Amino acid sequence: MKKYFHGGIHPADGSDKLLSNQVPIRVYTPKSVEISMKQSPNGFSKAIVKPGDKVSKGDLIGVPANFSAANVHASVSGTVKDIILAKDNFNREYEIVVIESDKEEDMISNIPEREYEKKLVDLSSYSKEEIIGKMKEGGLIGMGGAGFPTHIKYETKEVINYILINGAECEPYLTCDHILMKEHGYAIINGVLLFVKAANAKKAYICIEDNKQDVAHELENIISGKNLPIEIVILPTRYPQGGERQLVEAVLRTEVPAGELPSSVGTIINNVGTAKAMADIVLGGVPVISRLVTVTGKVNTPCNYLVPIGTRYSELIEQSGGFTAEICRVVEGGPMTGNCLFIGNNPKDLKGSVAKNTSGLLVLEDLPKSESPCIRCGECERVCPAGLAPFKIDFAAIEGNINLCEKLYATECISCGCCSYVCPAKRELAYRITEAKNEIIRIRRERGGK
Repeated sequence: MKKYFHGGIHPADGSDKLLSNQVPIRVYTPKSVEISMKQSPNGFSKAIVKPGDKVSKGDLIGVPANFSAANVHASVSGTVKDIILAKDNFNREYEIVVIESDKEEDMISNIPEREYEKKLVDLSSYSKEEIIGKMKEGGLIGMGGAGFPTHIKYETKEVINYILINGAECEPYLTCDHILMKEHGYAIINGVLLFVKAANAKKAYICIEDNKQDVAHELENIISGKNLPIEIVILPTRYPQGGERQLVEAVLRTEVPAGELPSSVGTIINNVGTAKAMADIVLGGVPVISRLVTVTGKVNTPCNYLVPIGTRYSELIEQSGGFTAEICRVVEGGPMTGNCLFIGNNPKDLKGSVAKNTSGLLVLEDLPKSESPCIRCGECERVCPAGLAPFKIDFAAIEGNINLCEKLYATECISCGCCSYVCPAKRELAYRITEAKNEIIRIRRERGGK
């Protein structure tokens, strides 16, 4: 039986992935890092260090200040040079810890391959409580983009039957998960087994699109004949295959009810990068201090970089040889769901640094675009994976009718961008619906969640 979800699109032909998915991982360690205490969209931590403090790689430097945050650790050894105050797009203030490395160091040089990175290991001595505790201590969050603290998912009171491991990487251009699966298969499988144990789950499904058959075979070879509670599931290449609700629908043939989490149908979903980080924390004793980042698009040398958390974006663009277009738009993440950071021609003007949930830096040529009136073609409704009518919500949003947006279920929008992609009138549907969704959520919070 074909494993499909409702709606979706084919936004690329594969040439975008080929820019970086055949290039080996490149390690880059900067001389200094800027580690943000805002490591996810709504997660704010509080720095517990001050300028002048000496820190070692892996030391705790930030603790959660709200529910959506996690521990933050030093990604290099050195001296805290400064604590910078910054504000996000919602005018929320957060700290950035600047650490200057006191020595030349390479994250993987002179470090022998660890046992869990080259074979399956015995996990019988680890209890559910111990694994979840280490998730919390190690600052584990969703590495695929959402950035929600992983230990909170596993502290659910729901009965969990299945773990879905998202290896779809359906977003165009991004290849960091593909390369990670190719080069760190054993660590990922060990991490998945830790998740299964932490949830008391029956089974884990590693979900991979059919444009990544190479890594599917690699992982299948690792688990074959071992009688493990893991199955590799091959899914059709279709965006947004990696969405939580879309994975549940495609793999388990069930739907997550509106307003509910996957745990309500006995499921927890984690990214493959999160599984690798899980193994590093529990089996390697290393908190989340580094990650793979795809740097691609209009740069001279697209590549996947293994970098410390806090590596400046401008340095990664420089490592890739700079821009190849006159005026560029730099997007954090992919072209469908990413956040535009910068428009210009000088990479040195690019601000920001790698966070735990930074999957990529995409450089696109900045081209003019103008909206036309909606022609009522219905394409946005046909492709919407959430089953919404985006053009109707868009009209309501433009009129400022938030109550109508809510009645049209704007809060169920997953901000995938499919509607904007197919719109022949080039309407900014996804942007306005997301803004309306955020406003509804804000109003509900003011009402006490109602």
